[in-house]
Amino acid sequence: MDTLALKLVMTPTVVGTASLAGRRWGPGVGGWLVGLPVTSGPIALYLALDHGPAFGAAAAAGALAGTIAQAAFCLAYSTLGVRSRWPLALLAGSGAFALAALGAQRLADQAAPSGAPLSLLLAALVALTLALRLLPTRPEPALRAEPPGWDLPARLVVATALVLLVTGLAPMLGPRLSGMLGTFPIYGGTLAIFGQRSQGPASAVRALRGLLYGLYGFAGFFFVLATLIQPLGIVLAFASAIAVALALQAASLWLLRRARRTAADRAPAR
Repeated sequence: MDTLALKLVMTPTVVGTASLAGRRWGPGVGGWLVGLPVTSGPIALYLALDHGPAFGAAAAAGALAGTIAQAAFCLAYSTLGVRSRWPLALLAGSGAFALAALGAQRLADQAAPSGAPLSLLLAALVALTLALRLLPTRPEPALRAEPPGWDLPARLVVATALVLLVTGLAPMLGPRLSGMLGTFPIYGGTLAIFGQRSQGPASAVRALRGLLYGLYGFAGFFFVLATLIQPLGIVLAFASAIAVALALQAASLWLLRRARRTAADRAPAR
């Protein structure tokens, strides 16, 4: 199977599975699930297959730096979303992502000569932790609402289009910018927008909080990939990165559930 066929089959399969699971267990878990590198991971794989392990390592470093930009998106969207409509919140989140991506790009350039991007990993962990602490709290419960019939097909189309666009532009953008662009939180943003429209700001904040918890596994995935893809090759590096990401996702799910129980205990009785 060539890389185009992989893009057309793997991307909607992974995104569709994550979206359906997120619907079953609520916005927080939905956001946590899309914290997995369901789009940027395949993008990194396609870039490595198309352009070689060195290109893939640089793209993985760019995706790791993009974790910082995702944290900025979540914080900006949530902060504005609790007092404004979703278009303004999305604009603020996108602007914060772009500004943070520029700074993260510089950090990635400085980290490149040193080999393993440990400084990028540390910066990503700090950004995620700060964003979680600064995220606004909305204790009121979100109302349940059925998504429209076009919701899931639209997600699959947009996800596949993003993968095709980024991988197609990769030779012009370069590996690091390609990897970073692939981290734009389109699924987390979609969950937040739909949740805010149908269930109010609380749902959007919970989805983005879940995304922030899930991004710890995302950062671990791309750190391992950037570090190991050249010495170990594509197959072993991706297998190692997936194992690390799943372990971190399990830990972050436990933390997410604990935080949700704590918030429920602190909520005033109605």
